[in-house]
Amino acid sequence: MSFFYHLSARARTLDGRVFLIERADSVSGRALRDAGAVLVAEPESVLRLESGAVLRPNLLESQRAGWLPEVLIACPNPDQLLDLVSTLVELMVGGHRRGERFEESLPLVVFSANGIYFQRLVRLFIEKIEEATLFGRLPDVWPETTGRITGRLMRGVTLQTGLREGAGGQTLYRPGPPGRTIIAGGSQAARERSHALLARERGGWFELAESTSPTRLEFDKALINLSCNLLGLIHAIDEAGCFRLLTVSEVFRPEYFPAIEALTRQVYAVGRAVGAYGESDEPEALLAWVARNAELHPGHVPSSLQWVGMQLRSGRLEAKLSPTEAWLVEPLIYYANASALEETVAYFEALKAQLIDKLAAAIGAHSLDSATA
Repeated sequence: MSFFYHLSARARTLDGRVFLIERADSVSGRALRDAGAVLVAEPESVLRLESGAVLRPNLLESQRAGWLPEVLIACPNPDQLLDLVSTLVELMVGGHRRGERFEESLPLVVFSANGIYFQRLVRLFIEKIEEATLFGRLPDVWPETTGRITGRLMRGVTLQTGLREGAGGQTLYRPGPPGRTIIAGGSQAARERSHALLARERGGWFELAESTSPTRLEFDKALINLSCNLLGLIHAIDEAGCFRLLTVSEVFRPEYFPAIEALTRQVYAVGRAVGAYGESDEPEALLAWVARNAELHPGHVPSSLQWVGMQLRSGRLEAKLSPTEAWLVEPLIYYANASALEETVAYFEALKAQLIDKLAAAIGAHSLDSATA
């Protein structure tokens, strides 16, 4: 919602060129359509946007209706990304049946969900294209054509924030302030066209990373996410299970800084092993970079802390990693295992267990408070 809000001049320019696309079989999308409105919170009021003016059906239905966007900013929960890749292949199949070139069937896709996943998604995309070819749903795709197709997939590593409160038709969306998104990966033509539409034409805060790999950007963003969100959650829940919201400046207090330094060194170790960081990169420089970024948003409450607070109040919190944290920690463990970094594997496994224990303690403490209230 935050991307839509800012790209449409804070939802004041509803010209049909910027819109939200539902996921297939989305319960929340159906609820918003039934409610007839999408509610967006602003500092002084709540905007009520007509659902029909801002919502489009899922990608396959939009393709059949001729409504596919030129650029798609894909920011679902990380665990929904694999389904999106399958949908992109189905767009190719649908386009082939209508006699379209493959490139005409696909929007330019900027994957902006948090996590370390881009190279995995590209490999999965190619595998699914090959599978569709094997079963006769697509004609043979030559290597040069594959390059043009995968060149339409990009990684948008973003600092854009936002929050969703409630569920169903009464969901209230709270866009964060404009945040920078760096576009990497894909072909140069795809990056430049996406930047022209999103930044120059619509005024969004999008920048091009001409020479930086998507994986490097994902590792850099992982440092910020894990420092603020994962470590922030561990610090926000005390030994008795009492939870309190912390701002970024509180997460980066001097007594917590050794934990951030340890995290940085372990992420750096994995990044060096997989080639995300080079010989000229040093963990000390990365740590200083993370600290500088934290200084830019001292009063911000990290999104995972806001989410846990809401889930705790509603009684829906579970003692497990959220999809955002899981798609950061699990890939790091996978790459560390593949690189025989036993100490690093043990570190992230222990960090994961510590957070799960803290969440379980928070659930227990909240249940006790509710029972005695």
